[in-house]
Amino acid sequence: MSVELEFVQNFPCFSIMFCMFAGIISSAFKEKVARILNIAVLTINIILSAAVFVFTVNAGKAYVYVMGRFPAPWGNELRIGILETGLALFFCVIMLLSLLGGRHKLMQEVEEGKQGLYYVLSDLMLSSLLALLYTNDLFTAYVFVEINTISACGLIMIRQNGRTIEAAVRYMIMSLLGSGLFLVGICMLYDLTGHLLMSNIKIEIAHMVAEGSYRPPLLVTIAIMSVGLAIKSALFPFHAWLPDAYGYSTVSSAAILSSLVSKGYIFLMFKIIYRVIGFDVFHDSKIVNILFIFALMGMVFGSLSAIKENDVRRMIAFSSVAQVGYIYMGVGMGTHAGMVAAVFHVISHVATKSLLFIAAIGLTDVSGGSRKFIELTGSGYRNKCAGAAFSVGSLSMVGVPMFSGFISKLLFSQAAVQNTVKMLPILIVLGISTILNAVYFMKTVIRIYTPVNNREYSTVTWRDNKVYAAVLFCFVVLNILLGVCSQPIVDLIESGLMMFA
Repeated sequence: MSVELEFVQNFPCFSIMFCMFAGIISSAFKEKVARILNIAVLTINIILSAAVFVFTVNAGKAYVYVMGRFPAPWGNELRIGILETGLALFFCVIMLLSLLGGRHKLMQEVEEGKQGLYYVLSDLMLSSLLALLYTNDLFTAYVFVEINTISACGLIMIRQNGRTIEAAVRYMIMSLLGSGLFLVGICMLYDLTGHLLMSNIKIEIAHMVAEGSYRPPLLVTIAIMSVGLAIKSALFPFHAWLPDAYGYSTVSSAAILSSLVSKGYIFLMFKIIYRVIGFDVFHDSKIVNILFIFALMGMVFGSLSAIKENDVRRMIAFSSVAQVGYIYMGVGMGTHAGMVAAVFHVISHVATKSLLFIAAIGLTDVSGGSRKFIELTGSGYRNKCAGAAFSVGSLSMVGVPMFSGFISKLLFSQAAVQNTVKMLPILIVLGISTILNAVYFMKTVIRIYTPVNNREYSTVTWRDNKVYAAVLFCFVVLNILLGVCSQPIVDLIESGLMMFA
């Protein structure tokens, strides 16, 4: 390879290190410098991730980056393919938009002396997400899972009130339970295979399966790791921590937690399925059937909980339970088409959920700060940018054509038709969930566009906060692009999964 190509291959490592060093350096500066450094690091990471993404697409294959030039089994490795680089680029863009969209509220929601700490936690959060995307080592993945957990707790409780502290404690307890199970699974895999690198573990597991040895401990290991990651990604019925964590944190924290944090754990699950256990072995273990059942229940009960909510942010939070169920439904199908649909829904949900949380804060600001539905009446007229953006996000969640959510549900339906055993329950629950989505999202859209003759509320325009309006515009455009130009993205996902395997 040329020198230029070899230099591009270093970018994933640079991205992780930039975020970690930025988090350390930002702790020594005040809020303004920390914010500028945070935006600069995110911008640099977007450029680096875009360069590596173009490189991997043109190369048509993944490559392994050896940390410190020490080969396996002593060295650590990063594995970089189309899926990893594509999601890294997408995650960086969404985090930048989420931070910019909620920046105007940060000064009100966080004490002055702690605003710099917020950006420190954001940098560490991004470094952990990138490491989970790129790492080829299971124990390294566990280390960054813990960094992710600590950063997420900090982002929740940095807004000092009783509800956020309670939510952070609940999140920490559930996350530690999930992390502990994941670590136990890693220890059992190391005992069975003698390796921590994903590719080496997969080879040893293939030998064990061919010989028919160690089947019970391997099954227990797969189950333990699956449950651990299911807890951390809020799969039903392990979602009790989610509504308060998303509902009472700062608006940027809610957008980041709902769209990115859980998706980092879900992508780690994808890596374990393909890169560690092996897709066929995972399917034969029947664990997919348990995940499938939990997913279908989550799609229904998450939506029912959202319908009962009278708080718009908690409603959006409960919606995430249903959407995580969609992703695990794709995993539970046990087919390649189901995994393609699951990966696309990860992208769709990341773009839409951040949009909804950022738009919702604009609606509550012109409703006296209240998040109750009765107070939101007419808020779509008082803040037209937020009202239009929330409507787009709602239409996407329901699955209206031209938006990203429609493509997700179309892909799930197509995958279901190819699976004769699970087709009927998938299509039934998919239909029920779509109807329930329409009930609570369209109810909210109708509410915010119901005229009200009350002059007590303030009215804002896009000129009052141009950055906020620009962020909403970017989210809307992104959602429409995912809905209209979906085929190239689906093709890249299919190519990425082939590289994965």
